[in-house]
Amino acid sequence: MVHKVSCEWAGRPLSLETGRIARQAESAVLASYGDTVVLATVTVTPEPQDVPFLPLRVDFEEKMYAVGEIPGGFFKREGRPGDAAILTCRRTDRPIRTLLPDGLRNDVQVIAMPLSADNQNSIDVVTMIGASAALHLSSLPFAGPFGVAQIGIDNGQFTINPSFEQLEAGELNLLMSATAEGIVMAEVEAKQIPDEMLSEAFAIAEEACQPVVELIEELRNKAGKPKIDYPLWEPRPEIVDFIEDEYADDLSNAFQIINKLERQQQVAALKNEINQRLGENYENPEPDIDAAVDQITKRLLKNTVLNEKRRLDGRKFTEIRPVSCEVGLAPRAHGSGLFTRGETQVLTVATLGAVRDQQLVRSLEEEEYHRFMHHYNFPPFSVGEVRPLRGPGRREIGHGALAQKALECMIPPEDECPYTIRLVSEVLESNGSSSMASVCGSTLALMDAGIQIKAPVAGIAVGLVYGDEGNYALLTDIQGLEDHVGAMDLKVAGSRAGVTALQLDMKVPGLSAAILAEGLAQAREARLQILDAMAKTIAYPRQEISQYAPRMFALQIKPDQIGTVIGPGGKNIRGMEDKYEVDIDIEDDGTVFVFGEDAEKAQQARDEIAQMTREIEVGEVITGKVVSTTPFGAFVQIAPGRDGLLHISELAHEHVLKTEDVVRVGDEVKVKVIGIDDEGKIRLSRKALLNRSPSNDHVGGRSRGRSGNRGQAYERRTK
Repeated sequence: MVHKVSCEWAGRPLSLETGRIARQAESAVLASYGDTVVLATVTVTPEPQDVPFLPLRVDFEEKMYAVGEIPGGFFKREGRPGDAAILTCRRTDRPIRTLLPDGLRNDVQVIAMPLSADNQNSIDVVTMIGASAALHLSSLPFAGPFGVAQIGIDNGQFTINPSFEQLEAGELNLLMSATAEGIVMAEVEAKQIPDEMLSEAFAIAEEACQPVVELIEELRNKAGKPKIDYPLWEPRPEIVDFIEDEYADDLSNAFQIINKLERQQQVAALKNEINQRLGENYENPEPDIDAAVDQITKRLLKNTVLNEKRRLDGRKFTEIRPVSCEVGLAPRAHGSGLFTRGETQVLTVATLGAVRDQQLVRSLEEEEYHRFMHHYNFPPFSVGEVRPLRGPGRREIGHGALAQKALECMIPPEDECPYTIRLVSEVLESNGSSSMASVCGSTLALMDAGIQIKAPVAGIAVGLVYGDEGNYALLTDIQGLEDHVGAMDLKVAGSRAGVTALQLDMKVPGLSAAILAEGLAQAREARLQILDAMAKTIAYPRQEISQYAPRMFALQIKPDQIGTVIGPGGKNIRGMEDKYEVDIDIEDDGTVFVFGEDAEKAQQARDEIAQMTREIEVGEVITGKVVSTTPFGAFVQIAPGRDGLLHISELAHEHVLKTEDVVRVGDEVKVKVIGIDDEGKIRLSRKALLNRSPSNDHVGGRSRGRSGNRGQAYERRTK
């Protein structure tokens, strides 16, 4: 049976339908908002899997037919998901993972398939709503549903689910997921929005999620499946009791070792000892041991933080670990910054390129070139592990995108800095919030490269410890252990003026906007401290870019002159690139960029283009070069790529029988511009610059007696 519910949401119809398509899935929902339509399905295996984690996978299949396009490439079909699709998967996955029980071991797969994208309503919002509805309709023990809302600013006012144009022009892009109990996920991209203003936006977004929650509940009341009591994995009580009785104190002491590697080695040794003792009587006790150790760790963290009012490493709640900064670590790179915070260390290297180095981004919501890129790498040695090197995973892509959002609004506009900028952050050590360390390292690298950013940006992570009686504590600069067993990971990046990016992940369902506002305020204090530390190393961007970076010169020409610069078949532009060893890029509006390793040659190329495209005026006197002759005259190059016709009647006052009697190819000749027609064709005159007396007539720019006295012979014939 088909069931459908709908409501008016932020001025547009939102509808959820089930029962018509994809009926063999565990549940399927067709979510529509405007003309954006997504099919979200959920499937689950009947039996649990033998794995020590929740086997959840979320996939977003980017279908180009949704925007009426045929995929590029030879095969003409969609391949592996691009970065935009992977980020959609992550945004959908994070609130779902929070609301499914950790002990669930049945394979769960959520697939979102966009059927139509109208480029007015966010595909992410519709995808996440559809996934939430499909999970709530299923038999899974899902602690949802969650609603989703997007908040922007238009003309100084908060707007719910703004258009792409409003988001582009505004100062804020907030995406939030929230249940009836509170916030479970948030992402922010902003242009230095004040923290207090962002807190207000969070409250508006949480409220905007509630109509969606109610609509999903309405659909479940009509078409929801009965919830099944899925078996939830739990550690064997006797193993937990044994570890609690025999090793609780040893583990507590080990977890208070400040040095990460020493702590890990001590905990690993204890786990190995426990495993040896239990292995004689229990089959595969490792997952039980890990679970029991996590229980002890959480209890220890709560007691230390909430009762003893300190952290496991002895820091105060608002205290950040020691920070150090360096620049210029890679001398031949265009810019580099090394940022260290405790046992987290990131090296970011900046590379400046030409316009043609820009990245073409093609997704369901955009197709454009990006001139700023940030890539994040997490090699195994950063956490003391050994594993094969592969391409970037979803985590690396997500962390790289977060840092890119934090910095993008600080990059100067293209007319001031036309370089293509690529940042690569290499995580060298990791013990808590390497993504925020990459923001700091990237700021250092940009300033070292001489990019005149609007303001330095820093980032920090804030965690949360919940008590059993509703008490809590916020922890600034969480390390890996606090992140692992804590309730929240709030990453905030920004300048002194305000926030530029934020990512919130919860491990418990529902965070109040009030606690989030406290976390923002605490993050701001830490951010200012880090900015102060960074300023001691480099306070402002360098005035000059690296000597190893390409030199760039720009000029503006008229759009109708682009063809002149390019030349027939690209002859002119390729010739200049080869001659001066430069790259030349021309925008549709007539902006020309010249890039070259040699500043002098790049300047010469720019000057030649300027000469080629400058306005030629009637009456102007120019010394040009004869490039060809015809029976009716000669063509003279009066500027690079610009020829004018020197008609045979304008060669001399006297009658000329043959063009070559006066000028030949290669001669330099002084001419006057006597006319320019509507098509830009230029007429030249030599005789306008000559006296009528033949004795003063110099032929082809040569003096008499030269080239076999060709000038004298001409004079004799004309007497």
